[in-house]
Amino acid sequence: MTENNTTDRARRLRELHAAPEILRVVNVWDVISAKAVLALPETKAIATAGHSIAASFGYDDGTIPLELTLDVVGRIVSAAGEVPVSADLDDGYADPADTVRRAVGVGIVGANIEDRLRPFDESVSRVSAAVRAAEAEGVPFALNARTDAFVRGGDRPAADSLADAIARGRAYLDAGADVVFVPGVLDAETTAALVEGIGRVSVIGLPGALTAGEYEKLGVARISYGPLTQRVALTAFQDVAKSLYADGAIPESTRALN
Repeated sequence: MTENNTTDRARRLRELHAAPEILRVVNVWDVISAKAVLALPETKAIATAGHSIAASFGYDDGTIPLELTLDVVGRIVSAAGEVPVSADLDDGYADPADTVRRAVGVGIVGANIEDRLRPFDESVSRVSAAVRAAEAEGVPFALNARTDAFVRGGDRPAADSLADAIARGRAYLDAGADVVFVPGVLDAETTAALVEGIGRVSVIGLPGALTAGEYEKLGVARISYGPLTQRVALTAFQDVAKSLYADGAIPESTRALN
């Protein structure tokens, strides 16, 4: 990928985040899963699922070495061509600035970086460092700054988690993040409050959550699906394996996607 192509793809991803319609990204975990999604005309961008990549290599979520993540995602970037790729970079590792510099080096033009509910000022500083590093590389990197205000909030009241998410989200946008990712099963009232309080919000599609269309009506900028897409694939795989053990056959509807 040339430097100009990287910059163009980064700008395109930012445009997709800013568009009035919600950006729907189907998470992938390797080249062949990316190619299956890239073959669909609806695909405007690709997002990787860190949990899924880690699981593919036998790591727990959040423990995969950065070098391995960058190798896999770099291969996905090459397969994606002009389609922008946003990567799950866990918490940014020890040095978020260096992590982003290295990500840009393999053609990644956006990323999720989670705060893991670190202290407020430290979290904002890490977001700022990631943004400044991309700027130094000349790339308008689309940082999807994740706050774990809900998923790591423990037993605190939901209202406290909401207030924390809004405070962190505003600060992350002020620090240069493109959008703020708030994972969790978010109902309409909570989502509306987040959009009003933060502005550009990203969510995850989970069982029991709203649909993409419903989130779009509430002003959400982006929806992704994390490890759920790999779970769907593995469910189908395990189900057909069980059928084969029972003297079944490969379904005739199977498509040659690999």
